[in-house]
Amino acid sequence: MTSRKAPTMKDVAKEAGVALGTVSKVINGIPVSEKNRLKVEAAIRALNYEVNTYARGLKTQKSNLVALIIPNTTNPFFAAFTDHIEAALYKRGLRLLLCCADGIPQKEIDYLNMAANNKVDGIIALTYSDIGKFIPPSLPIVVFDRFFENRVIPRVASDNFSGGCLAVEKLLEFGCRHPIYIRFHSVFPGESDKRRDGYLYACEKYGLTPDYIDEVDTDDALSIMKDFIRKHRRPDNSLTFDGVFSHTDYHGYMFYQLLLSEGVRVPQDVQIIGFDGIRKFGNRQDDLFISSICQPVEQLAEKCVEILTSEDSVTPPSLTLLPAYYQYGGTTRDPAALR
Repeated sequence: MTSRKAPTMKDVAKEAGVALGTVSKVINGIPVSEKNRLKVEAAIRALNYEVNTYARGLKTQKSNLVALIIPNTTNPFFAAFTDHIEAALYKRGLRLLLCCADGIPQKEIDYLNMAANNKVDGIIALTYSDIGKFIPPSLPIVVFDRFFENRVIPRVASDNFSGGCLAVEKLLEFGCRHPIYIRFHSVFPGESDKRRDGYLYACEKYGLTPDYIDEVDTDDALSIMKDFIRKHRRPDNSLTFDGVFSHTDYHGYMFYQLLLSEGVRVPQDVQIIGFDGIRKFGNRQDDLFISSICQPVEQLAEKCVEILTSEDSVTPPSLTLLPAYYQYGGTTRDPAALR
């Protein structure tokens, strides 16, 4: 049995009745007459011709691939960000090369080298490691949240400072008098650090005494939270705080479950607001795990891709901030949600 030979560009040109160069132009997005473009597209469909993107990349010095480096896809926020990045790339005729680095610096460096060697057209990085000096100078890159002291790289982030202020203001609006802050964070600086700045600013603005957990990421977070609650118990077993702003939804939800196990009612006794806007099934219409300051993840992804793929000669801003917003998720006494 003989295998059928795959059609070539010459076959497409013959089928369409046009020059080989015309077929090449259509495939590579170079303008031709509408009549010839339609002929070539019809011939491609008729012959079931598939473009060899690798060979095409060797000729055009473009692979139409963009690498996305993220910690993992088990975190719902990272998963949603990945999904929106892929959609934004696809509508521009680009494809995604996904690299999950698990926050391991050497793994991120390996992925950077792989991306550069495979001639990707650019990189979008959501990284918590100090890899700035390993980024090839000639490779277009946009980073989410992080910044590097030794490189000026376009960054995209939510307005974390305003989001931190908003969390405190919402807790006060809903009746809290002593909101605390919970943070477990990376050792590397990033825009999300400004959530803490927002909390402290709001405390000063409204005459509140700051009270918080502020620790580097650890597997011992639960015991640290338990100890914090123990130290904030009054003799009558009530708590000295009545509101919680959590640096992430993840730790906010962990604290929520811990309070319930300790016999604390949420939101009757303690109200909780997280940060990120993680949804239970990942869809825009799904419920949140807890009330949250939501990051506009779809718009953030779109902005990353827009900056990376822009052909504008104007240098993009070093930092682009998009506004975050509050949404009820069951752990606040939200008057609007209870009507």
